[in-house]
Amino acid sequence: MTSSPPRSPPQVAGISLSGRTPYVISRQENLELCESTGVAPQGDHRAHPIYFFIATQIGMGMTVAELCAVCEFNVDDGPMIVSSTVGFSQPLMVEQAYRVTGEIVNLTRKLSRKIGVMDMLEYRLNLSRPDGTPVLVTTSVWVLPRGNST
Repeated sequence: MTSSPPRSPPQVAGISLSGRTPYVISRQENLELCESTGVAPQGDHRAHPIYFFIATQIGMGMTVAELCAVCEFNVDDGPMIVSSTVGFSQPLMVEQAYRVTGEIVNLTRKLSRKIGVMDMLEYRLNLSRPDGTPVLVTTSVWVLPRGNST
């Protein structure tokens, strides 16, 4: 019995992930996050660097469920983060509004012996000040496991 190759994934490259409203890291949220991780907040109004992930995920133009739906994947089936890289142009600051722009880079279907059919989702998000000054760029790769169905 031979298996047929998996069908192509949906064509989603280029779909905008740009947010509609600015994201602000409040001084209080930063303080609580720092306390929860056992790190003292910076005295110079810098926010904890993990906000690269928090700010971009919350500030992008889709929820995680909506991002998965665009990829024809049910979020309840368990997307998995494979990697997340970031390049900072400047530190994140509390009480500063940030704009999130970005897009889906690609969605590639692969066959895994352990998982079965899976899609590799890559997307890029940019965080900038409202005047356009770049702050950071982050690229994330997720696995969307599809099992034996395509």
